[in-house]
Amino acid sequence: MRQTAVMETDLLYLRDAYLQHFTAAVVGIRDNAVALDRTAFYPTGGGQPHDTGTLAGLSVTDVRKNDGVVWHTVVGEALPDIGASVESVVDWPRRHALMRTHTALHVLCGVIWNEWHVPVTGGNMEPLSARMDFEFDPLPEGFAVTVEALVNSELAADRPIEVGFLPRDTAVHDEDLIRTKVNMIPEAVSEIRVVDIVGLDKQADGGTHVRSTGEVGRIRVVKTENKGKGNKRIRLEIVDA
Repeated sequence: MRQTAVMETDLLYLRDAYLQHFTAAVVGIRDNAVALDRTAFYPTGGGQPHDTGTLAGLSVTDVRKNDGVVWHTVVGEALPDIGASVESVVDWPRRHALMRTHTALHVLCGVIWNEWHVPVTGGNMEPLSARMDFEFDPLPEGFAVTVEALVNSELAADRPIEVGFLPRDTAVHDEDLIRTKVNMIPEAVSEIRVVDIVGLDKQADGGTHVRSTGEVGRIRVVKTENKGKGNKRIRLEIVDA
């Protein structure tokens, strides 16, 4: 029998990316997926892949958000009952690797914007590796070596990272957020989450990040690619400090 959730999920990771253990109530079940009233599991979106871990002792293999409800796909037949209170644990090594990677991408965006005033056009990440596209045409001479050094300098500077929330009307007039296209966020979103790498980069963003750039480690530019006129791809990986 198919059962569905009736309430939007409270997204705990938006305010505490370091939360690994949490208790929540089951509000929906469908197929092999469970919806909770609140969750610390990040659902795939914005170029960041989903978290994994355990829910009521069952392995969480996928996490997706649909109409405000987060569904956790689990492996096992004995799913918890609607209304049950369950313990869940986020796979921390995977989550932390993604946090480090996501922050590195924001540092890359900040460096490129400040040095060349070029916006990002897309990106995707896996734990400790990522790619990001920018409106370069062409890439500057010696770009890979230069940008790697600049990004690593910012990471070593150990800049603090602050997460805050702005009313939509305020965010759309914030000059530092214009390049992140706040106006493309659905009108239903009245509060904009902002990730601020203090002194370097500020973006409207719903993903998970570390507390300071020094926690990332270092990056290595693996490859640059031509993806068409005005679109160049940078591939990078995270290495230990």
